[in-house]
Amino acid sequence: MQHPGTAQIRARRAAFRQLHAAGCFAIPNPWDVGSARWLEGLGFAALATTSSGLAWSRGRPDGEMPLAQVLAHLREMVAATGLPVNADFEHGFAQDAEGVAHNVRQAIATGVAGLSIEDSTGDPAAPLLPLDEAVARMRAARAAIDASGEDVMLVGRAENFFVGRPDLDDAIGRLRAYADAGADCLYAPGIATREQIAAVVAAVAPRPVNVLVGAAGALTMQDLAALGVRRVSVGGALARAAWGGFDRAARLLATQGRFDGFDGALPGKELNQFFGA
Repeated sequence: MQHPGTAQIRARRAAFRQLHAAGCFAIPNPWDVGSARWLEGLGFAALATTSSGLAWSRGRPDGEMPLAQVLAHLREMVAATGLPVNADFEHGFAQDAEGVAHNVRQAIATGVAGLSIEDSTGDPAAPLLPLDEAVARMRAARAAIDASGEDVMLVGRAENFFVGRPDLDDAIGRLRAYADAGADCLYAPGIATREQIAAVVAAVAPRPVNVLVGAAGALTMQDLAALGVRRVSVGGALARAAWGGFDRAARLLATQGRFDGFDGALPGKELNQFFGA
């Protein structure tokens, strides 16, 4: 795969920012080149990486991929399609704000159009960074982007609902602080009710809000758009769906000697035609 040139990268970044200006768009999360190309073929306007999907594809749990491999993956995903790519950049892969800035500069060099920074620690006893520390890291990421001269969108994530601290007021306070620190788009993965989503949208307006939908539920894309959501990602859900189909088929073969788990599989001819086009 040939990596896109500077003009192509900048055009993608401009298109990505424009997507956030109005309306509501789905930004699905592929985990490899094939899944990225398939999603492009389905007509999606942008893609986002998934830390969990990548990790599982490498036989690791989420959160344990080394930075060098994540950067290589980002570069590969940028080259895989003609679409803008938002990087799941986890906690910035650093212990302090200076390290976050250094790593963000490396992420920008891969060609991504956006990147998210989250405020989780990985420590179950204290799963969220102190707010002042999280804000310092967000400011560092913003400064690194601005110094690069590239129009890369910064997404600020409040992980309250993902780490067992489902305090909406605290999450909103964090998102507002991240917006003040320079985040272009705000994201509180795990909020799910109309009331929670509407509260977050109102709290950070006019900045765009990303909502994660990782399972079947009552809300549709139309419902989320009506609530003022700008973009909808699915995290590791597509990867989990693929793993679910694989597991069902493999488990039937292993435990019962049956092959009907292959029902519903895409024909090889269709896959070959698509990837050969």
